[in-house]
Amino acid sequence: MLAFLAKEPCHGYELWTRLQRSLGPLGDTLNTGQVYMTLRRLERAELVEVERVEREAALDRKVYTATAKGHARVQEWLSNHNWDRQTATEFHLKLVVAAGGLADPVRLIELQRVEVIRRLGDAQRAQLASSTEPTPAVLLEGAILRLQADLEWLDVCLRHWERHGDEAGPP
Repeated sequence: MLAFLAKEPCHGYELWTRLQRSLGPLGDTLNTGQVYMTLRRLERAELVEVERVEREAALDRKVYTATAKGHARVQEWLSNHNWDRQTATEFHLKLVVAAGGLADPVRLIELQRVEVIRRLGDAQRAQLASSTEPTPAVLLEGAILRLQADLEWLDVCLRHWERHGDEAGPP
């Protein structure tokens, strides 16, 4: 959001609309309340400043503009090219615990597979229904590829436990 405001000032609803348009179907879960909460946090951190714009026959609008500190933060973020390794997800931790004998790892993997397949289907349907905007399309493609990789990894885990049974630890 800060990067959008560094590009040009706007009010909260306009920022939400720009995010929705830029993210396409991936932005469907972003609600306006999240935008306004984030804007308040950015303001408290002195990364944006607010100007109240009076309007006739309508409520005043708050227009948010990135401060010099906000512009510097965006430039720092854009110049950071480290791609941190993904931390262990809750599922990875559940799998480790299951491997210790507290649950059936195969059942856990099968349930996770069902969820990943559901998410993959959602992403593929969103891709088919999305507009021809290139940015949302490439973001959806990335989500689909990650989900496909997750399915492949789950298949590796399943084969591991099917081969080694109860004596198997984590793959």
